[in-house]
Amino acid sequence: MIAVTGEALIDIVAGQDGRLVARPGGGPFNTARTIGRLGRSPVFLGRLSADRFGRLLRASLDADGVTLAVPGPARQPTTLALAEIGPDGSAAYRFYLDGTSATELEYPALAGALPRGVTALHAGGLALAAEPIATSIDRLIATGLPPAALLMIDPNCRPVVIADRQAYLARLARILRRADVVKVSVEDLDYLSPGTPAPDAAAGLLGQGPALVLLTDGPRQARAFLPGEVLSTEVPAVLVADTVGAGDAFGGAFLAWWSGRGLTRSDLRRPAPVRGALQAAAEVAALTCTRVGAEPPWLAEVAGRPGWDPPLG
Repeated sequence: MIAVTGEALIDIVAGQDGRLVARPGGGPFNTARTIGRLGRSPVFLGRLSADRFGRLLRASLDADGVTLAVPGPARQPTTLALAEIGPDGSAAYRFYLDGTSATELEYPALAGALPRGVTALHAGGLALAAEPIATSIDRLIATGLPPAALLMIDPNCRPVVIADRQAYLARLARILRRADVVKVSVEDLDYLSPGTPAPDAAAGLLGQGPALVLLTDGPRQARAFLPGEVLSTEVPAVLVADTVGAGDAFGGAFLAWWSGRGLTRSDLRRPAPVRGALQAAAEVAALTCTRVGAEPPWLAEVAGRPGWDPPLG
């Protein structure tokens, strides 16, 4: 059983034509939907609002095979992000977090929603920077996560919402001591280790506890850093509609592929399966870029592609 914790929100997307479109979003939310579409039936540990946007988010989870485990909707309005799409398809964000649903998750509700028999937990995003959910996730990882469960972290750093950089880095350092896999982008590493070349910064994360660091760099090669070894895979060339949700799809696909083949924490130091999962994740992220908004592919769409043959059962 895979669980994903973090924020769900609504992306208000401003296109180059000036039109505004509301779409479901949030890094962990997108990750959970990716895992669901790839057939793994995950659980989402996040707070949704009772408002219309909250109902839209709930419907998206239901449609993609994701179970919402946190009971009861929040009275606060849905969290919003304003996404402006550039000419190259990249997105720049502004977030509206204060007094909204995604941040309002206290530890008792989070711990109570963690399913028995959980084999993997994915956490990250804005939820590592906003209270009270950040403290709740920190505590869950430290005291409530079964020792055998694989922990994957995607910080997805958003400097505009990090009020106290030192406190954020201290929390992330605590979490990384328990983490098994860390997925970061070049932009994340620019924030976490300014002035350090991305490969050096990624390799440096291994010394903090993880067995594996995954590094994405847009259309350039995706890399996997293991102790003493670096693996890489080409990212398929595609016609980009936008890049919204591509990194989230990458992490979700890696975890779905890994869990779907019965692999565990102990397998993360084996180059062969890491290489296969890396290639599979790059395929899913690239396909996500061909659609407008965070719309990862379904399992049937990746069947037969490199990394997905044979497909997940």
